[in-house]
Amino acid sequence: MNAPILPGTRPIYRSIFVSDTHLGTRGARCDFLADFLRRTSSQHLFLVGDIIDGWRLRKSWYWDESHDEVLRQILRHARGGTEVTYIPGNHDEMFRAWLDPIAQGGLEIAGIRLRQEAVHVTADGKRLLVMHGDEFDSVVRYAKFLALLGDGAYSVALVFNRWFNSLRRRLGYPYWSLSAWLKRQVKGAVKAVDRFESALANEARRRGLDGVVCGHIHHAEMREVQGVLYINDGDWVESCTALVEHHDGRLELIDWAAANNLSFFTPRRTPLRATA
Repeated sequence: MNAPILPGTRPIYRSIFVSDTHLGTRGARCDFLADFLRRTSSQHLFLVGDIIDGWRLRKSWYWDESHDEVLRQILRHARGGTEVTYIPGNHDEMFRAWLDPIAQGGLEIAGIRLRQEAVHVTADGKRLLVMHGDEFDSVVRYAKFLALLGDGAYSVALVFNRWFNSLRRRLGYPYWSLSAWLKRQVKGAVKAVDRFESALANEARRRGLDGVVCGHIHHAEMREVQGVLYINDGDWVESCTALVEHHDGRLELIDWAAANNLSFFTPRRTPLRATA
């Protein structure tokens, strides 16, 4: 993944999928996300859950100009004719209460359609289930207090990660995500990622679909699982990745930070606003 996008260009994709932006937290790279949204456009924009971190809202709240800019850019896409679909996740589950199970079309606010899930048909005819995926995470589904405990530990790991990388920078080493590495070790030990991927792929197969697009576990991946296409579009805390669909139906994972040589050492800044 990754051809750099030249300054001054605005690629037009058929579809864009982003998730796990966790707006309202200090760990969210809203400056990178706003830059991505400002410099791209599409016919379809899917916000695949955990866009606003409601769990963090209960304890504390962090919001700066970069957060505002992300919202402005999403609304710019909607005003410009992009079909914007917001599928809540477990961190922004408060929006799920607004969804009437009978209303299959979802609720529309300011040009953004709120839906429990969606089926997206690519230009080359692939039918993809789009959902956040927490429904298939046994910890979140059956032991929420453990998930909240894990979320707290993850937040501590992110703070420690900043100190760890500050030391690495002084020693002349590049950025390396300790928190992501720790998470992979824990999940790898219990094979949680494999179970999650298999469960999502099986759900798409059960519905007679060709694949699934999800978020939730902050691990960008695109591969076949027992003949079904599994795609996780990653996150905008540690990796800053998105899934894009080209006009011929080709799907590509984009690592925005790597493609544009953006450094996680760089202090957060607000990108220049785009005119509508």
